[in-house]
Amino acid sequence: MSTDAILARLMTLHPRVIDLELGRIQRLLDTLGNPERRLPPVVHIAGTNGKGSLVAYTRAMAEAEGLAVHTYISPHLVRFNERIRLAGTLIDDDELLAVLEECEQANDGQPITYFEITTAAAFLAFARHPADLLVLEVGLGGRFDTTNVVSSPAVTAITPIGIDHTQFLGTTLRQIAHEKSGIFKRGVPAVIGRQRPESAALLVEDAQALDVPLFRMGHEWQATPNDGGFRYESNALALDLPRPKLVGAHQFDNAATAVAVVERLRAKGIGIGDGAIRKGLATVEWPARLQQLVRGPLVDALPSGCELWLDGGHNEDCGLVLAEQARTWAREPGALPLYLIFGMLTTKDAGGFLRPLARHATSAWAVPIPDHASYTPQEACRQADDVGLHSLPAPSVPDALEDLLANVHPPFRVLICGSLYLAGTVLAKNG
Repeated sequence: MSTDAILARLMTLHPRVIDLELGRIQRLLDTLGNPERRLPPVVHIAGTNGKGSLVAYTRAMAEAEGLAVHTYISPHLVRFNERIRLAGTLIDDDELLAVLEECEQANDGQPITYFEITTAAAFLAFARHPADLLVLEVGLGGRFDTTNVVSSPAVTAITPIGIDHTQFLGTTLRQIAHEKSGIFKRGVPAVIGRQRPESAALLVEDAQALDVPLFRMGHEWQATPNDGGFRYESNALALDLPRPKLVGAHQFDNAATAVAVVERLRAKGIGIGDGAIRKGLATVEWPARLQQLVRGPLVDALPSGCELWLDGGHNEDCGLVLAEQARTWAREPGALPLYLIFGMLTTKDAGGFLRPLARHATSAWAVPIPDHASYTPQEACRQADDVGLHSLPAPSVPDALEDLLANVHPPFRVLICGSLYLAGTVLAKNG
């Protein structure tokens, strides 16, 4: 039995309608002996954008201190194993298969979502491997997310909140923020990244109801970019830190939020020193977040002097972040013209994502996302045209690159964007 085969079989147990609740996962975890109660100290992370980057920074800083760190993320890009990292190493196929089969047997054919049963498998693996820390990313929302069965995290954290997953979380920032704040636990400190006033106010209300000590950007701590990197300051800590390795102005906020998490962990007795913070900023890795591809067949197909970039962002706030990076590129000496290749799921607001980018891209190619419910290239082109971005359909990313090469004089910069699922497809094709 392969892991792909059992994952496909587990999909057949999926309820016909997704309803966010904790009853199914709690039933299964009870049957498994409650592995979620035998975890190392947990950093539980929710938010709309930046969750994965915060996981990556926190892990990098802790590992630079020599700590053993479990991580849980979703979705994966190429292989499911990416979701579960055990003490610094991706779970291997044999152990993944074993915990999935154990969960399948314990579930005994009852309805359960794919994310619920695979999260239970992750908790089993985490509970069986010693580690100093578990950095746990919420899948969707927070209040009724499967990961929220962890009752006593060491620290919670909420990254910037925006409009996304409205069919599950609500249509306003207050509604969505209320779902994200569901990870708050009474008396457990919560690190809060940059927020809009509406969501910030809601988080304060929900924190007060549970006596949650808030550690907020712009209040209890500050981050100020400077020529060499950024300065982090709180009442107890002041650090001048180097520019984070990950690209984009938004990564200063994500990196600083990780420093705030580390500061709260120190208060819990989990010592991560200043040197480890600096080393983590310099060594952090997080694929498909403004990642420049520098090798592989897609890169090799481009003439010398061209650049190929990849980003998995898929909502309006992500479009704004990419537009800011496009402005930065445009200010460089000898700036390259920017072309987009994009594909998006039908559940996403393609116009909202593309609108900020439209003024910065010369033109775009729209592609489908294999094996996912995505806009057809023709539908995506209409959405792009509606926001003033000239676009052409293409059956795949390699076809889009081929068409671009046939019609555009190099050198140029290409940004592939619109979906983490598309990014995973690109990484797989590019080796």
